[in-house]
Amino acid sequence: MKIVYFAWLRERLDKAEEDVELPSSVETIGDVMQWLKTRGEEYELAFDNPKVIRAAIDKTHVRPEAKIAGASEIAFFPPMTGG
Repeated sequence: MKIVYFAWLRERLDKAEEDVELPSSVETIGDVMQWLKTRGEEYELAFDNPKVIRAAIDKTHVRPEAKIAGASEIAFFPPMTGG
């Protein structure tokens, strides 16, 4: 599974994307965020407030309860502001 990080998530993790092997118990976007937090201090810090993090599956915005089955890419990004 390809995971892409944007804005301050990318900065905190020091990577724009990565390929990961998700455990079979990870079924939703919320599960992915919880699993990522177990991967090290930088992930714990990046995902310390999952309520503010937005996600997309294959370039379509989704909620944390969205199922990830069949997805090829998950993207995470903080709330954006415009001007």
